[in-house]
Amino acid sequence: MKITLKQKKLKGNRLSLYLEFYKGSIINSEGKKTHHREWETLKLYILENPKTKAEKDSNRETLELANQILLLKQADVIKGEYDIKDNRKSKMSFLAYYQLLKQERFSSKGNYGNWDAAQKHLEKYCSPATTFNNIDENFVKGFKKFLDSEAKTKSGLGLSQNSKHSYFNKIRACLNEAFQNGYLKYNVLKGIKGFEQAESQREYLTYSEVQALSNAKCKYEILKKAFLVSVLTGLRWSDIDKMIWSEVRDEDLGSRINFRQKKTDGLEYLYISKQARDLLGDRRNEHERVFVGLKYGAHFNAEILRWCMRAGITKHITFHSARHSNAVLLLENGADIYTVSKRLGHKELRTTEIYAKIIDSKMKEASNLIPELDLNF
Repeated sequence: MKITLKQKKLKGNRLSLYLEFYKGSIINSEGKKTHHREWETLKLYILENPKTKAEKDSNRETLELANQILLLKQADVIKGEYDIKDNRKSKMSFLAYYQLLKQERFSSKGNYGNWDAAQKHLEKYCSPATTFNNIDENFVKGFKKFLDSEAKTKSGLGLSQNSKHSYFNKIRACLNEAFQNGYLKYNVLKGIKGFEQAESQREYLTYSEVQALSNAKCKYEILKKAFLVSVLTGLRWSDIDKMIWSEVRDEDLGSRINFRQKKTDGLEYLYISKQARDLLGDRRNEHERVFVGLKYGAHFNAEILRWCMRAGITKHITFHSARHSNAVLLLENGADIYTVSKRLGHKELRTTEIYAKIIDSKMKEASNLIPELDLNF
C-alpha cells in the first residue's frame, strides 16, 4: 500500500491536506483496470498563495505537521504488513502524534474539544521539534508543573483543578498509546500521579421549589415545558433540544424515549412518566423537533433566572440544574443508585454517587443527635 500527501483546492485561497491510500488495482473480466484508493482528511489547511511572512511560516509549519502524520501512517503500515521494527518511530514529532490521536476523536465533539484544549497548552510547553526521543519522566513532570503553575485560561486566570485533571489525562492517554504502539521505549508515566478531580457543587431544586416553578410564570412556554421535562426525566439540554418525534415511543405499558446521547454517543431507552409525556404535547411529523423554538443562549438563560425569582427561588439555577434535580428527587423518593445511574446514562457509578452525598439521610439524622443546649447570651 502506498500512502501520499495530497491537496484539495477549497474556496477562498485555501488548500485542504489529506492522505491518499493507494491499495493497488484489479482488472475485471472486460479487461478494464480499476484502482482502489481511500482517503483520510487531516483537518489541516494551507493558503494556496501565501503573501506575508506570517502566512508563509504558517504554511511551512502546517506542511511539516502533515508530513509528520504521513510518516506516522507509513510507519504503522511497515510494522503491520511486514512486522518490522521501525526505528523511525522514536524520531517522530510528539505534537504530530498527538494531533493524529486528536483527529481520531473528531466525531465525539466533547472529547475532541478537550483534546484540542489540552493541545493548546501542550504547544506552549514543548517545541514542535520535540520527538519521542526527548520524552522522559522529567518531560511529563514538567508538563504537570506547567499546568499547575503557568498555564492560563483565555481570560488570563490559572486553570481550575478539573481542567488540570482533564488536560493532563489527555497527555497521559497519548503517551500510553504511544508506548503500546512502540514510539516510546519504556513507560514514562510509571510512578507519576495525575491531578485529583475536584468535586463541583451541583445546584438542584427541591420538590417544593419545582412545584413553585411549575406555578410561576415563565415568559417562554416552550422553555418552561422543556425544563420541567428535564426535571422529570433527567435528560440533558442537548438531548431535549435535538429530540424528534420518531424518538418518542407511545407503547401499551407507557411511553419511553429511544435516543442516542449527544454527549456520550450511547444508545438509551428511557421510560418516562405520563406527566412528562403530556408535557411533550401532541405527536407531529416523525422528523419534526418536539420542542420547536427552543434556543440556547444568554437570553433564555436569563429568563430561567427571572422565572426562578418569580417563584421565590434565589439559587443560581441553569437548565442543567433540572438534570441534577431529577437525580436528587429520584434518590430521595426511594430509587436505588444503580437505577438512577442507568437513567442518567452515566458510564461510571461514581458519577452518580455525588448525588447520593447530597441526600445522605444518615448525615441528616446525625445533625440532630446532640441534645438542644440551654442557651443564654
